[in-house]
Amino acid sequence: MLNAFRNTATKSLFRTTTTRTLATGPQAGGEISDELLARLGSLSTQALVDGLWVMGWPNAQLDGARALDKSHKCVGRAVTLQFVPVRPDIAKDKPPGGESPEYEAFEKCGPNEVLVMASVGKWDSVGGDIKFLRLKQRNIGGLVTNGSVRDTDEILEYGFPTFAYSTTARQGPAYMQPWKCNDIVNIDGTSVRPGDAIVGDQDGVVCVPAAVAETVYGIAHGREEIEGLIKEELTKNPGPPGIYYPFMSGKIKVDSPLGKLLASKGKTPENSNQFEGSADW
Repeated sequence: MLNAFRNTATKSLFRTTTTRTLATGPQAGGEISDELLARLGSLSTQALVDGLWVMGWPNAQLDGARALDKSHKCVGRAVTLQFVPVRPDIAKDKPPGGESPEYEAFEKCGPNEVLVMASVGKWDSVGGDIKFLRLKQRNIGGLVTNGSVRDTDEILEYGFPTFAYSTTARQGPAYMQPWKCNDIVNIDGTSVRPGDAIVGDQDGVVCVPAAVAETVYGIAHGREEIEGLIKEELTKNPGPPGIYYPFMSGKIKVDSPLGKLLASKGKTPENSNQFEGSADW
């Protein structure tokens, strides 16, 4: 009986150790529908940052990415690409040619996706006209990188929204190489998971985690509505904004000057999550 137990335990342990996968979590943190994506894209980046701030979430802004043209605005689900510093053995092991991780990432992109390229250096090029012609053909929702891009005139002609640290003439392969597609990447201290919502405008780029995207929209949308009413009131009756602003979502008191202003405009705890005790995050 004892030997049988030992044999069973040994077999069980063997199965456990031989089938166990690496200790990593899922790449994506959830799913964002096209409808929710459109709603998030209707808001400003500052409203989305404020929504996450109210929830107490970590930094969400991708500080190293600025619009290549003032007309550029993007919204889409993140497809990520990680670059690593050049090293001969890694370069040899990387899938060659059209099977390279960067081209794998390109093919995952479409109108509702934003390609997020995690660069090694700010001044290193993540790509230029010939590579990015494919992104034009894929009609992608945008490109975001904390590195630089080259062949700027051609990229602007391609028309897809591009956000980068800067532009450069020097090539990237001398300094870094694409290594992994669609895993969590670090963009200057901000984590981006595949499937997160990426929204970019003239104030920068924000990553909205898929796991809390609906809640972030609810807070941010409510804040934008209230800020619009505050601005309308201060335009009609000029004066210091301190009577109404700043305010904390979920903590507006009904009997405060802002609470009374909102009541006069039809905003109450019954139809807004911005009042004291109405927070759901």
